[in-house]
Amino acid sequence: MWDRDQMAARAAKELEDGMYVNLGIGIPTLVSNYIPEGMNVTLQSENGMLGMGPFPFEGQEDSDLINAGKQTITELPQTAYFDSATSFGMIRGGKIAMAILGAMEVAENGDLANWMIPGKLVKGMGGAMDLVSGVGRVIVVMDHTNKHGDSKLLRECTLPLTGKSVVHRIITNLGVLDVVSGGLEIIECADGISEQEVRSATEAKIVN
Repeated sequence: MWDRDQMAARAAKELEDGMYVNLGIGIPTLVSNYIPEGMNVTLQSENGMLGMGPFPFEGQEDSDLINAGKQTITELPQTAYFDSATSFGMIRGGKIAMAILGAMEVAENGDLANWMIPGKLVKGMGGAMDLVSGVGRVIVVMDHTNKHGDSKLLRECTLPLTGKSVVHRIITNLGVLDVVSGGLEIIECADGISEQEVRSATEAKIVN
């Protein structure tokens, strides 16, 4: 299976030169460390930063430079700062080409649940609802199953939705799947993982 860094590296292959991209909290934040050399990708954070650099090395952290997940990050020579209203204006205005997000559940029709679990303390819904409705392409990066071994790729989501029919591609520790008409299509299997293993771990309908 792919580990967290391998999943992030695979997600980085979805990037294209010149893109403006938003990275969600969790595994997606690691994508910044795997942007291909020579590729110009501008990372946007909904807390008001455009042009994020990779994570700092230990001892080089600046507590004033954080992403939306409250993790310390680095700035670049071209980094710009602004208020959240401007940041969400970019998102809602369709200026961000892609969002790479984490998830708790994804349904076979592309429904996404990633903002809360009923009964659990939630600091706020964050920017995911705006992101999935405003960006051009949504990619989810997550483990294929939960800690109990139950599939997180479902026929229908059981948790409160972040957005309906918004996910385009799912990258898990078992492989890559696309949301297509009628269900999910297996695009790629992780190293050492068979297509049958992906099918067995997926509750959602596999159409290929």
